[in-house]
Amino acid sequence: MEWRAFGTSGLRVPVVGMGTWRTFDVRGKPEQAERRALVDDALELGVRFFDSSPMYGESERVLGAALTGSRERALVATKVWSHDLVEGHAQIDRALHYFGERVDLYQVHNLVRWRDYLPVLGQMKAAGTIRAVGVTHFQHSAFGELAGAMRDEQVDAIQIPYNAADTLVEREILPLAAERGLGVVVMRPFGEGQLTRATPPPAALAPFARFGVTNWPQALLKWVLSDPRIHVAIPATTDPEHLRANAAAGDPPWFGPDERAEVVKLARRYCD
Repeated sequence: MEWRAFGTSGLRVPVVGMGTWRTFDVRGKPEQAERRALVDDALELGVRFFDSSPMYGESERVLGAALTGSRERALVATKVWSHDLVEGHAQIDRALHYFGERVDLYQVHNLVRWRDYLPVLGQMKAAGTIRAVGVTHFQHSAFGELAGAMRDEQVDAIQIPYNAADTLVEREILPLAAERGLGVVVMRPFGEGQLTRATPPPAALAPFARFGVTNWPQALLKWVLSDPRIHVAIPATTDPEHLRANAAAGDPPWFGPDERAEVVKLARRYCD
């Protein structure tokens, strides 16, 4: 499960990462200390991929502080997000400061001025400041433009929504990513919580036990990760128990077509 920008250097990208939207947008010292402890727990569990953005308030700063002393153990993904190019460059400068003057995956958030930012990120990659360049979007209506951006030779990875209730990326985006050898980062594996508001009964989940699944969120996460085109999923949490469960879902064995179809069926029945 490697994509070209990381695989060529022999680095295997972990399949379970951590998002920071909302969860790391904190200011108080106790809350920041809790995030530091959560990051420490994540690293011990083998969760090494952390995704952030200037759109997420204080999240970049808090994540950077939480990684103090552990930056070499982590893969940091962040984003540039501004229609104002001056502000965009300022965002990049701030992120480099937060993350030890390097970012592993730098993404253009929601394709904002991506034609302007891709050359900038490409130059940074050539200089060794970043390792890979990506583009992201969450709206179905933007997938046509996203596909166009994916054909740019400077793009190494994409970040898209994908879960058992939202599979539109299977039509064009995932096949194109596989064709071009792009990394795929999955946001919203739980559908922003929609898919976890209700839980199928234990009997319905019993067939997944042989895959190491002990609860419904694990089934949903393993459904995403069992697609061989996916490299990493980034569920967000502040709960250490949820973090451990998420990390465990990143271990094989993986679902086959029948198990994935059953998860979709359960999601439609219990979570719609």
